[in-house]
Amino acid sequence: MKNILLFLALLTGLSCGAFAQESRQDVSFSAMGIFPPTAIGNGVHQTPSYTLGGLASYRYMLTPRSAIEGNFGYWQNTQHFVSPSNDIRVYARNLEFSGAYVFNFNYRKLNPFVEAGPAAIMSRPILNSGTQTFDTKSSTNVGVLFGGGIAYEISPSFDIRIQYRGIVSKAPSYNLSNFSTGKYGVTNLPTIGVGYHF
Repeated sequence: MKNILLFLALLTGLSCGAFAQESRQDVSFSAMGIFPPTAIGNGVHQTPSYTLGGLASYRYMLTPRSAIEGNFGYWQNTQHFVSPSNDIRVYARNLEFSGAYVFNFNYRKLNPFVEAGPAAIMSRPILNSGTQTFDTKSSTNVGVLFGGGIAYEISPSFDIRIQYRGIVSKAPSYNLSNFSTGKYGVTNLPTIGVGYHF
C-alpha cells in the first residue's frame, strides 16, 4: 500500500512539474508597417498615408498546435479626401482591437503559423493643423483579420516573430457624409517583433 501511495505521489509531482515547465502563454511586442488601401467610390477619392505603428499581442495555447490570440495595435496617419468640390486631409489616431484563432506548425526551432479572426479599427481624428476640417468624429469599422508568419525560437523563453497580417474593413469616413466612399479594402500590416513565453 505504501508503494502505491508513493508511486501516486511521485506521478502527481512529475505531472505538476511537467505542466509548470510547459509554456502555454506568450506575449509579443512588434513594430508594424501600415499600408492601407486607396478607396474610390461615390465620387470620392480617399488616399491614406503609409506609416509605422506598434502591436502588442497575447497568445494562449489550447493544444501544442492551437491557440487563441488577442491584439492591440496603434498608429497615426493622414487620410486625404478628394471630391469634385472639396480637397481635405484628416490626421488620425488609429487603434486596432482583434482576436484570432492561431494554428501552429512545429519544426524544431521554426514555428510557422496561420491565423484568422474578428477585428475592429477605431480611427479618431486629431484636431490640429494636420486636420483641415473640424466637423469630424471617431469612426469604428468592424472587419476580419487574417495572416501568417514564422516564429524562430532563440531560447526556451524568447522567439523572433515575423508575420504578415491583413485586416479587411470599410474605409473610415469620420462622419463626413460627403466623403464616404462606402468601399471595403485590405489594410496590410507586416510586422516583426519579439515574443516571450511563460
